[in-house]
Amino acid sequence: MKTSLFQQLHVFLAVARLQSFRGAARELGVSTAAVSQSVRQLETQLGVVLLNRTTRSVSPTDTGRRLVEEAGPGLAQAAAALQGVSAQPGEALGRLKLSVPRSAVALVIAPVLPAFRARHPRVDVEVVVEQRLIDIVAEGYDAGVRLSETIERDMVQVRLTGAFRFVVVGAPDYLERRGAPERPQDLAQHDCIVLRSQTTGTPYAWELERGSKSWRIQVQGGIATNDEMTGVTLAVQGMGLAYALEPAIQDHLQSGRLVRVLEDYAPEVPGFFLYYPSRAQRSGPLKLFVELAREVLGRTR
Repeated sequence: MKTSLFQQLHVFLAVARLQSFRGAARELGVSTAAVSQSVRQLETQLGVVLLNRTTRSVSPTDTGRRLVEEAGPGLAQAAAALQGVSAQPGEALGRLKLSVPRSAVALVIAPVLPAFRARHPRVDVEVVVEQRLIDIVAEGYDAGVRLSETIERDMVQVRLTGAFRFVVVGAPDYLERRGAPERPQDLAQHDCIVLRSQTTGTPYAWELERGSKSWRIQVQGGIATNDEMTGVTLAVQGMGLAYALEPAIQDHLQSGRLVRVLEDYAPEVPGFFLYYPSRAQRSGPLKLFVELAREVLGRTR
């Protein structure tokens, strides 16, 4: 059965995103043969090969990747527009997928999401908590939340929080046993909970600054983790010093479970930003989320 160009493109984009004919068939609710036929018809009409196929894998060709990048957002907007026809006047519906680091959950997602769901109950929201740096377009996200220094400069950035500091902290019993470091160089004599990148597996350097001078300390310790809040939990248990976002550990600081050290060397960063590829690609649900986040968090950019 011959399908329309719009349908063929929709099928191709599903295969390219999932890198699987079978996976696309399951998602679309059709047979694998129908998916394969639809892609072949599209390739025949365009006179190009869009997918590299082997018995083990499927991946877009250079031409296929270009079609994904240029047609994908437009097709998503068209699909959203068609879906919107069935909504009641003033009612939003759709899907919103966000990539968020764990430390931003309490600061951004927890205060905003309840209000967003209450106001837009027909928008499905998926929050993927991960530290790794991702390509939000290639991996099917609408937007991400990160520190501004890790966001590519061609992305639209929307401020979500104010500036805050990174601090070195330890439990009182650890500091009683080992003493408190007084200079960045003193960290070499301490057990530090190493944070590894989820993207590369390499350890992060602890960045410290005072006046015009800065330090990048490659700390050492018997414990490493790829999750910063796990490192904080271990620090509370007296396992070593941790390096963390100050607002994310306020409860521990206020209760005395953790104590700041090297406070004069704590660097300040601009804060968390929501980012996405371009205003033209911003979906309806994302636009509403941005508006409500600004309202709830009290920021205007």
